[in-house]
Amino acid sequence: MAWIAAILASRPARKALGLALVAITITLFLLNLRRAGERAGRLAERLQKSEKTHAIQRQMLDAASRRPADRDALVERLRDGRF
Repeated sequence: MAWIAAILASRPARKALGLALVAITITLFLLNLRRAGERAGRLAERLQKSEKTHAIQRQMLDAASRRPADRDALVERLRDGRF
């Protein structure tokens, strides 16, 4: 243990240790940024799919609201050419 204290007592060793800690900190920060970017990309893709699904569901509901009430109404629509 004394040799560790002797190494850390020297000025160049402390400077090298400080630079190593700075390099490790910057590396971890960049890795965290990359992970956050990937997460944001997945969330954006999920939102886009959800919006597309909701648009399709709205179209289906609109089509269902315009459907004929019974067979007679369907026949009338077919005769009038409004189908």
